[in-house]
Amino acid sequence: MPPHLSADHPAAQPPGRGAVDALITQTRRLKGDVDAVRRDVPGDGSDPEDRWQRALYDLALHQLNDLDEHLAQLRDGPEDEPPQAPPAQRPAPARESLLSRVGSAEWNLLSDEASWSAELYEILGRDPASAPLTLDELPSLVLDVDRPRLTAMVTDCLVDAKRIDGEFRVVRPDGETRTVHMMGEPVLDGDGSTASMWAVLRDVSALRRSQEAVSETRDSLRHHRHRAQTEHRLAVELQEAVLPPWRGSLRLPHQGPPALHLAARRLPPSSRAAIGGSWYDALELSDGETLLSVGDLAGHGVAATSGMAMLLGALRGMAMTGTRPGPLMTWLNQLLDATVQPALGSALCCRYRPDGRALVWARAGHPAPLLFRGGTGRRLDAPDGVLLGATTTASYGEAEETLEAGDVLLLHTPGLVPGDAEEASVRRLLDLAPRLGAADTAQDCLRLVVEECGGAAREAEACVLVAKVVA
Repeated sequence: MPPHLSADHPAAQPPGRGAVDALITQTRRLKGDVDAVRRDVPGDGSDPEDRWQRALYDLALHQLNDLDEHLAQLRDGPEDEPPQAPPAQRPAPARESLLSRVGSAEWNLLSDEASWSAELYEILGRDPASAPLTLDELPSLVLDVDRPRLTAMVTDCLVDAKRIDGEFRVVRPDGETRTVHMMGEPVLDGDGSTASMWAVLRDVSALRRSQEAVSETRDSLRHHRHRAQTEHRLAVELQEAVLPPWRGSLRLPHQGPPALHLAARRLPPSSRAAIGGSWYDALELSDGETLLSVGDLAGHGVAATSGMAMLLGALRGMAMTGTRPGPLMTWLNQLLDATVQPALGSALCCRYRPDGRALVWARAGHPAPLLFRGGTGRRLDAPDGVLLGATTTASYGEAEETLEAGDVLLLHTPGLVPGDAEEASVRRLLDLAPRLGAADTAQDCLRLVVEECGGAAREAEACVLVAKVVA
């Protein structure tokens, strides 16, 4: 269709071919860069953030493809057939060509005649041999909900000479719904009256689907983040409610001269999502003994912290009845095996008797305590004991150690030293023996351990408990 001139809009001069070629080159280079980054985004759809990023890249590529094709049409001018791009730049066979997505029309108000391009017939799915629809007939193709929008645009154009720029959805004869973007303006006669209206109509269905995908994945990502933040807050609150809120050395027992000075710390993970089921605990028992324990339940989030709270509550209750560490581990194992959501965990449980300074302990797949005495350190010989929840019929042995005044006992969960294997972690802690031996309090000892192990970024939380024998 020949270009139209309105009384108040002079014809613009088309850009030079060389300038358009430069824009096409830049667009295709940018397409390649975006596509290269897009391929690095995981495509399995398991992570909402990955889905959101991939949808954004898809939308950007779609818009760049459209820009590339529009620039090519601007450079080559209207043709019966679209120019063939080189193979590396040619759109995929399943992709619609530009000429099937952009059409034009003119409606003459004086003669009530309409003129459509062949591309507009294809967009609307109508037989090219049929007569083009008049402005009064055009709304019959539009969804009921969008008809007022189209009517308002056309009325504003014809009555107030306003430019048209809007979208509506049409239903093709085959039942498919397409989204069409319409841009146009009135053509005025010599006395300033509207003589006709012309428009360019573009099928933007695929583009809108890409935008909807971006919106949906963004909403999904927001929901995922909100849920993760809520679970993180609940896990932290549950952990803080269960673990002893120690801010300095805790002295046990509360009556009589102190036998142990205790200090403990939870070293948080560097990632907010990694709150887990690690714990430390010290409890003064009715018979005058002291229960010391550390442990780690597999998993993260509310499930892990609630499971940890269950185990710690059961451990405290059974210890108050006088259950020894070995049988206590057996009962914990059966409890974990009988839960609705079975899990694995490790634990270390000690009972310290001030009379005779006897330490009786058992473990379930957990690192053994470290004993520091006279400027040297060693790992206590560990009794048998598999992970909690590994097997229903597990039994747990006990070991006994006689402590001396001034001894420092260190209990910790796995991963106390970030990045180190268990043996390397033990050697690194044992190297602190001279400094721990010179420390006055359990809190001083804990501070040395944290300075050694707490500075590096850690993938999971860790707990450490220090006990210093004072009498």
